[in-house]
Amino acid sequence: MRRVAVKILRTARRTSVRRFLPSIPPIAATAKQSRSFVASTSASSPNKSHGPFQILQSAMYLRQFSVAAVVSVLASGVWYYKASPNQRGNLVNTPTVTDEFQSATRSALLCTVSDVSNRRGLIVEDDQFFARELASDSPITKSPNAQASAQYAMLTPEEATQKLRHLEESYRVPRGRGVLRYDIVQLPSNNPIEDDHAEKLIETSPSLTVPDKNSSSATSDWMFWSVFDGHSGWTTSAKLRQVLISFVARELSATYKSALTNPALTIPSPASIDEAIKRGFVACDHEIVHGSIVKAQKANTKSAAAALLGPALSGSCALLSFYDSRSKDFRVACTGDSRAVLGRRNSDGTWTAQPLSEDQTGGTPSEMARLRAEHPGEPNVVAHGRVLGNLEPSRAFGDAHYKWSKDIQDMVKKSWFGRSPLALLKTPPYVTAEPVVTTTKVAPENGDFVVLATDGLWEMLTNEEVVGLVGRWLEENPVHRPSTSSTSATTSWTQSLFGGGPRAKSETALPVQRPSEGKGKEGQRSNTIRRQQWDLKGGDERFVVEDRNAATHLVRNALGGRDRDMVCGLLALPSPFSRRYRDDLTVEVIFFGEGEPAGGAVANVDASASSGAKAKL
Repeated sequence: MRRVAVKILRTARRTSVRRFLPSIPPIAATAKQSRSFVASTSASSPNKSHGPFQILQSAMYLRQFSVAAVVSVLASGVWYYKASPNQRGNLVNTPTVTDEFQSATRSALLCTVSDVSNRRGLIVEDDQFFARELASDSPITKSPNAQASAQYAMLTPEEATQKLRHLEESYRVPRGRGVLRYDIVQLPSNNPIEDDHAEKLIETSPSLTVPDKNSSSATSDWMFWSVFDGHSGWTTSAKLRQVLISFVARELSATYKSALTNPALTIPSPASIDEAIKRGFVACDHEIVHGSIVKAQKANTKSAAAALLGPALSGSCALLSFYDSRSKDFRVACTGDSRAVLGRRNSDGTWTAQPLSEDQTGGTPSEMARLRAEHPGEPNVVAHGRVLGNLEPSRAFGDAHYKWSKDIQDMVKKSWFGRSPLALLKTPPYVTAEPVVTTTKVAPENGDFVVLATDGLWEMLTNEEVVGLVGRWLEENPVHRPSTSSTSATTSWTQSLFGGGPRAKSETALPVQRPSEGKGKEGQRSNTIRRQQWDLKGGDERFVVEDRNAATHLVRNALGGRDRDMVCGLLALPSPFSRRYRDDLTVEVIFFGEGEPAGGAVANVDASASSGAKAKL
C-alpha cells in the first residue's frame, strides 16, 4: 500500500503537458465538412466568459479533450507515461467529460499557466488539422517519422494580410491609349505554385499601323495579359509564361503585315486576327508536346531529357487577352477553364457582369459534343465530366499522355521514364490547345474593367460577385475621375462610383445587376463549390474593402472577407493539405479609361508588394 502511495505521489509531481491543453476541434479533410478548423485569432483572456479560447460554430463534430478528476489523474499517471503514443491518442480522443466539469477545469488551468504568453496554432497530425493555443516558447516542429506530425503558428489578421499581399503587383499605364492600370496577385496552395502569369505591352512599328486621321500617333499599342492554371506540376505553366505571348505576337505581326498589302484594308479582318491567335497557341503547344521528343532524343542524360519533357508531361490551361489600342477591340483566347469577365457601368450606377469566355471541361455540353463527334465509337471519351474519365479540362497545353500515340508513349517509358498509356487510349489526340476566341469592343470613356482569373477564384465567387466587388472597391479607390465635359446627369452617378461620394454604411448590397434565374450562365459552372465546402453563410454583408490592390481585394473576399477567422484559418493551412480547401489563385484586374500620355507602364508602389514591382513595356 505504501508503495502504491509513493507511486501516486511521484506521479503527482510529474505534471503532464497535455493537462494544460484546451479542447481540440478537428479539421476534417472531407469536402462535406466545413470550417471547424478556424479558431479565433485574437488573444484569449481569462476574464471572458467563453473560456481560454472561442470555437466557431460549425456543422462538423467536436472532439472533447478527456480530463479526469484530480484523483484519477494521480492514480493513472504511471500508466499514462508508460503507455505508447497510440494509446495516449486513444485516451485524448475519448469524449467523457461534461461541459460543467470542462469549464471548471479550464478555469483552474488558466490560473496555473496564466504567466505563459500563448499564441494560436494549427496542429497537423495523422492527416487531420487541429486548432489550439501554443505556448510562446513552443517550437515550430515537424517530425520525420512515419506518423508525420507538425504544428504551425496560427496567423494573426496582420500576418494574413501580409501573406495575401506578398505576391501582389500593380502598374499604371499613362499612355493615353485606353488602359489606365492593371493589378495582379497570386496566392499559392501548391508548393511550388502551379499557376503562372505573363503581361506584355508592345508599341507597334509604323510599318504595322495604317495612318489614322483621328490619331496623332503613327503607332498603336498591343497589350497582352495572360494567366496560366497548371496541373500535374508547374513546368507547363512556367513554359507558357516564357513563350506563349511571343508565339501569338509573331503570328499577329505576320497577319497585320499581310493586311497592309491590300489597299482595301486598314486592319486585318476579325476572322484573320482570331486565326492568328489560334495558330500561335497551336504552334506553341506543338513545340511543347512534340518538339520536346525530338530534343530529348538528342539529350545525353536522363536528367536532361526530364527537363525537356517536363512541360509536355504536366499540363496547363491558358487564358490570354489581346487589346489593340487603335481598334479598342479586346480579344480573349481561352484554352481550359480559367475565366474572363467584363464589368460595364449602367446608367443607374450599377455594373453588369459580361462573361468573355466559356469554361472548357468534360462537363461543358459544347465540349462533350465536340469530343464525341471527333471520336465516334468511344462512349467513354467523356466520363464523369472528364476526358477519358481522368482529365477535367478538355483543352489544355501539355498533357502529352492525351496527345501522344501509344507507340510514342511506350518509347518514352522505355527510353527515359513515364507511365503506361491510358487504358481507354485509342485515337489520340483527345485534348487540344486550340482556344476559343471572343471579341468585345471596350469603352474606356465609360470606365470598363476586365477580370482574368484561374478557376480557383470562380470556385469561391460568382461572376456578379466579382464585378460587384470591383465596383465597390472603385468607390474607395478611384482609378480616374470622369472628364469635365460629361453631362451633369452622368457626373452625378459617376462621382459616386469613382470616389465622389461614399456609399451609406447601411448599403451592403454590391453595386451589380443580378441575372435572372437560369440566365447568364451558359457555358460556365455557376456553383461556388468551395463556399459549400466551408459552409459559408451570408450575403453581400460578408464583403469588405481593405486593400489598395483590386486583385488582392478579390482574393481576400473569396477567402471569407469580413470573417477574419476564416481568412486566417485558410491562409494558415500548409501545403499540400491546403489544396483540399483552396486551389492556387491568380487574378488580374485591368482598368480601362482615358488619360494623357506620359510614357510607358510604371510600377504602382502603393498597391505592390514591398519587394517592388518592375516597370514593363
